[in-house]
Amino acid sequence: MLALRLANSRGVTHLEWLHSQHTFSFGNYVDPAHMGFSDLRVINEDRVQPARGFATHSHRDMEIFSYVLEGALEHRDSMGNSSVIRPGDVQMMSAGTGVTHSELNPSTHEDVHFLQIWIMPNQLGVQPRYQQQHIDKAEKRGSLRLIISPNGESGSLSVYQDARVYAGLFDGDEQFTLPLPENRAAYVHVARGALEVNGYRLKAGDGAKILNESQLSLNHGQNAEVLVFDLRSAV
Repeated sequence: MLALRLANSRGVTHLEWLHSQHTFSFGNYVDPAHMGFSDLRVINEDRVQPARGFATHSHRDMEIFSYVLEGALEHRDSMGNSSVIRPGDVQMMSAGTGVTHSELNPSTHEDVHFLQIWIMPNQLGVQPRYQQQHIDKAEKRGSLRLIISPNGESGSLSVYQDARVYAGLFDGDEQFTLPLPENRAAYVHVARGALEVNGYRLKAGDGAKILNESQLSLNHGQNAEVLVFDLRSAV
């Protein structure tokens, strides 16, 4: 089963400094039909204007990662971390017992365009932690590169959940098949460009919930960047 979540059906928050599109219910956007998928709770596609951003705010018991598509995102938190996240970087924050942080666009002339994604943890009250790494384009070219996993295998970041996240770049004849274990769910989010997922054409911002499929086939990409989530069964 493959159920599409089209980009133009997402919730929207539009402020003077922020344009955000919500795959799942978030903030003032509430849709009982889209409250998340398995342990995947939030996919927000955010565009933040220069020298603006999210002032210091708090999180607790949530696995939060940011994936920058264009521009730069400056992160500061109560754990003492200060960093700038750029395209190719993956940043993971485990909020655990509680953490405060800010996310600002340090540029004076260009927007930052990024995805913020929340995964529900399988452990509550853990010590907060911060992780960040850069993944070269070559590792994602025509393939799915593991970027997040329960135990940080294959050079990925660690998450407190039975979940794995892959990132890939596809163009032209590049194709890849990912086997899907029995009794697992998958979610695909096209960050940019377009490609076919198990025969369905998806464009930037589109997503797909996948159940009871033995594999995930990605092909016929047009400058596509994609995230794939391997999750616990959603039923």
